[in-house]
Amino acid sequence: MSRQAWLHASWLLVASLVLLFLGVTRGTLSISASEIWQLIHGEAARNVQLIVLEWRLPRVLMALLIGAALGVSGAIFQSLLRNPLGSPDILGFNTGAYSGVLIALVLFQQDIQGMTLAALIGGVITAAVVYLFAWRRGVETFRLIIVGISVRALLMALNSWLIISASLESALSAGLWSAGSLNGITWAKTPPVIVALLLALLATALLSRRMRLLEMGDDTATALGVPVERSRLWLMLVGVVLTAASTALAGPISFVALLAPQIARRLGGGVRGALPLAALCGALLLLAADYAAQHLFLPYQLPVGVITVSLGGLYLIFLLVREARRQ
Repeated sequence: MSRQAWLHASWLLVASLVLLFLGVTRGTLSISASEIWQLIHGEAARNVQLIVLEWRLPRVLMALLIGAALGVSGAIFQSLLRNPLGSPDILGFNTGAYSGVLIALVLFQQDIQGMTLAALIGGVITAAVVYLFAWRRGVETFRLIIVGISVRALLMALNSWLIISASLESALSAGLWSAGSLNGITWAKTPPVIVALLLALLATALLSRRMRLLEMGDDTATALGVPVERSRLWLMLVGVVLTAASTALAGPISFVALLAPQIARRLGGGVRGALPLAALCGALLLLAADYAAQHLFLPYQLPVGVITVSLGGLYLIFLLVREARRQ
């Protein structure tokens, strides 16, 4: 990354740490900085330990990890498709992962491990279907996006039918989850998701050089020794795993994967493939959205997906206005 990108990465990291501190100290019961210091030294009261370590810390840390995963996933797809609309939520991959979760929850009453596996399977199957229907002696970006939007619409209908057919308790849980929510996250629910996300992020780091070469065009990448189709499939698989694992824990959180890579590209001076910046932007976006969902509408707490959808809608309107002015 350039010096400018490193500078922006630094302030993004600082802003994330500030929001993390606010996330663990602000709430119905405020925790002071001195109590946090006591907690670090193992001297805090039992109620402070419970609130911070068991309730708030898992939520903010998973917001950071899931936000980073969605940002990287969006960067992968926007890079491969060379299109700002090429994000997993537009293509329907998180909807497919959510379909897998609903099937596991409604039909088979699975626990978090089963739902994580079902989300991965649902996301991969959806990606395979979109890819196969979009294939015509190669994959054209516009066709892939149109097919993805169509498959997403069909999956949304399937998800609605599953919720209607479920028991009242399962339907309520699934309905809340469909908005995308970080409520109720505990350490017991996180291990399978953390493992899947960390492995996928590691795989992304290993494939990042190939992704940068693919951005130069297939002919150039082939001349430099990159197996184009195999690399593209591996990158798509990693991007789907990042989206699906995040969906398994928090539901389909929309537009973070769309917004974060584009913000990162502007902060990085227009350099494509700035994965660390995309991860930091995604983490900060989701953490800020979750903090706003908890505190801006008191005494009510909104699902974080409501905030991200609102931000995404405003951003899409901005893109449409900008394109209209260019024409």
